[in-house]
Order: sequence, then C-alpha cells, then structure tokens
Amino acid sequence: MLNTILTGEPSDRPPLLIVHGLFGSARNWGVIARRIGTDRQVISVDMRNHGDSHWTESHDYFGMAEDLAEVLEHHGRADVLGHSMGGKASMVLALTRPDLVRRLIVADIAPVGYGHDQLDNIRKMKQVDLEKIASRAEATEMMGDLEAATAAFFLQSLDLQEKRWKLNLDVLERDMETILGFPEVEGRFDGPALFLSGAKSSYVTPAHHAAVEALFPEAVMEEIAGAGHWLHAEKPREVEAAVRGFIEG
Repeated sequence: MLNTILTGEPSDRPPLLIVHGLFGSARNWGVIARRIGTDRQVISVDMRNHGDSHWTESHDYFGMAEDLAEVLEHHGRADVLGHSMGGKASMVLALTRPDLVRRLIVADIAPVGYGHDQLDNIRKMKQVDLEKIASRAEATEMMGDLEAATAAFFLQSLDLQEKRWKLNLDVLERDMETILGFPEVEGRFDGPALFLSGAKSSYVTPAHHAAVEALFPEAVMEEIAGAGHWLHAEKPREVEAAVRGFIEG
C-alpha cells in the first residue's frame, strides 16, 4: 500500500484523502492537512514512484487510481482532494470506483491532455552528482538555472543521507506523455465535485469546462484569487476555507 501520513483522529465525519502532484509528496500538503485534521482524519499519501512509496515500472492513471482505491479500502469511503497529477489520479478513482468517493475536489487540473512537459526538470535533477554532494546548496548549484522556489521544492525529495532521489526519475521521464495526458474512461461521477483553480493559473480555462462537465455533471468551478498552479502553497488559508466549505456541504 502507498505510504501514508495520518493527521487527526477518526471521527463521525468522513476522512479526507489528499493526493499530491508530480515531484511532490504527502508532506507538501502538511499545513492544510493539520488544519483540516482538527475535526476529521486526513490521509495524505506518497504516490507511487514518489516519497516513501513503492517504485513501479509504470506510471499510469489507472495504476495510480488502483493504489488510491487500496488505501480507501483500508480506511473507508472518503472525500478526496487531488492536485495536478494527483487530481487526475483522483478523477480516475472517482470514475472507476465511485463507491469509495463521497465528494471530489480537483485542484488546478482538468481531465485533458497538456502540451508542456517536465523533462527539462528531470534532466536537471539527474545532473546532481549524488556521490559528491554534501549539502542541498551543492545540489541546487548542480541543477543550474532553476528558480529558487522550484529548486527548494525538488530538494524536498532529495535524501542526502542515502544519496538518492525519492523520485523514480527514469520511469517518470519515460512515462511523461502518459502523465501529461488523460486516459479514456467510461462512465461518469455523479457525486459532488469541486474544481478549484488558481485565478493566475492557465491549467484550467473556460475551454476545459465542457470536458469537466461531461465526466462530472455536478461539478462546481471555483477560483482562488491571486493564486497560480501551486495554490495550496500560495494561498493555504483560502484553499483550506474552500475545501472545508465544500466537504462540510
């Protein structure tokens, strides 16, 4: 099963499953998990090929959805919040196992393919000579011309003691086209769904609304003012308020 971080105690309210994005980990959502975990249990996961979860030879959305289903079969039906890649995995979970999902929150992603890729970032991480580095500062220098915030985010997945990335970079690189796409999925999710996007992000636009509504007919669209793609890091209180309001119905 995926590595999980549990925040808060089980209660009479459904748990909240939080699913991070590409190159992330369960810890990326720690602030929001702790805040929402005051009155319900929050289950944050490391996705396959990330963090302390298992590595696999594939990184596709049906496989990721099966990983999430295994977690919920253990913990019970839940509200599900997924960001970016994790949002796509959460959508596939809701479409294939709607019995496990009470309410769905998708953060800054749509059920469509995207044209950009992250291959250059993978190459920069691979530039780090893991045998020679003694500090994160040295790793940052080896990655070259990355923005400070981006470098800091990647370095959360660098295990200096073990001299390894907690990211299966080879598989993520090979399956990048799959990660950027969205699979053909039969059916639809008729439960409540919130598509929460950053007002400054280009990941979800009005052109994507038809694709969302075809699969999630009860979808509600909401924007977080002043936020980009990393809305949970940029506007945590606003994201928490939107998520809490939605799951409390």
